[in-house]
Amino acid sequence: MKSPDADLGLPPESARLHAPALMRTPRYHWVVRKWLLGIGAVVVVLMFLPWQQYVTGKGSVIAYRPQDRPQVVNTAIAGRITAWHVAEGQFVRRGQPIITLAEIKDDYLDPATADRYGEQVQAKGSAADAKRAKVRALGEQIMALEEARELKAQQLQAKVEQVRFTVVADSAAVQAALLDSTIALRQLGAQEALYRDGLKSLVELEAARNRAQAVAARVVQARGTLAKTRAELDNAMLEIRAVAAEYADKLAKAQGDRSATSAEVDEARAEIAKLRNSEANVRLRNALATVTAPQDGFVVRVLRAGVGETVKEGEAVATVMPFDAERAVELSVKAMDVPLLRPGRKVRLTFDGWPALQFAGWPSVAVGTFGGIIAVIDQVNAPDGSYRILVRPDPTDEPWPELLRVGSGVIGWAMLDEVPIWYEFWRTLNSFPPTVQQPAPGAVPGGAVPK
Repeated sequence: MKSPDADLGLPPESARLHAPALMRTPRYHWVVRKWLLGIGAVVVVLMFLPWQQYVTGKGSVIAYRPQDRPQVVNTAIAGRITAWHVAEGQFVRRGQPIITLAEIKDDYLDPATADRYGEQVQAKGSAADAKRAKVRALGEQIMALEEARELKAQQLQAKVEQVRFTVVADSAAVQAALLDSTIALRQLGAQEALYRDGLKSLVELEAARNRAQAVAARVVQARGTLAKTRAELDNAMLEIRAVAAEYADKLAKAQGDRSATSAEVDEARAEIAKLRNSEANVRLRNALATVTAPQDGFVVRVLRAGVGETVKEGEAVATVMPFDAERAVELSVKAMDVPLLRPGRKVRLTFDGWPALQFAGWPSVAVGTFGGIIAVIDQVNAPDGSYRILVRPDPTDEPWPELLRVGSGVIGWAMLDEVPIWYEFWRTLNSFPPTVQQPAPGAVPGGAVPK
């Protein structure tokens, strides 16, 4: 039977009874909405949480001080390996022998070369002593010649003075003879006048003539004596000059011999110094035949093997890793990130072989990471365009693992400023650089940590 509601175009009564139920929101919609609202609230809250900005870099563990880095042991001389005293992985002390070499150069094959040089030094020393004695003898000879010259000069000067006195006396004798001659001639004239007048006899006239002639002869004799004395004076003066020249020649010869002998002494001293230098070099070379460890450490690699091999001067034979090296981390960062860094910045590190759970933005919740401080930023970039930074352990953080070896891989996060998470999302979406506070006054960019 057809329902009356059907004639009116209405739905059946059962359908009208279920319509309000169909208008209600299903229950699972309320659950989803609650979850979405909760998640949205959590996201909003998270957006205002602090986020630590960072710069990432990769690198390895190195020794901070140059003397703590792996050191190659080189030979100072060329030679043939005769013995090895160590093995790889062995701990060695400073000065402990590593290898022993035998000489291969002709100049040093004789093991007594140093002693031979010592004998030559002694021989040269004896010769130098003899030459020094000769120098002293020549010095004494020069003093004796100078003294003899002074005595001879005094003697000749006295003789000159004596001859001068004789010249003066002879000159006086000549004057006296001339005066007597004048008187005799005047008396002779008077006798001749008196003889002509008959007042004097011929005998008296002849006696006057004889006296005048004798006086004239005495004048001639006196003049001759004076000339002879003056000649003696000239000879004495010439003798003084001759003696002076003779002694000057002797002194010059003696002084020349002394200078030449002194030069020979200096040459001997130079040869002795050269021989001693050669002797010391040979002895030092003999000591260098044993290559020793430069410092305490481990022999990590032997670069030459076997006995009997020949090595050149300066050739590497082994590598020693210093013991108890001060470790640091060498990280490479992009050039665009370098302006964001400065010495003193905190760094979080994860080392190869040490499991870690790292939250770069939340270092406080990171697990298995270690702290560091930027110590050095290179001023010049590497060939690949990156820059190197050195990170030292943070004394206020957990110590680095004791078993950490040089060369281990490292990933580091240089901690920058704290910002809200929403700002970090906004910065990342817009490709903006991180925010960095200005360095403190006195900070040295790229240098060591200011103290």
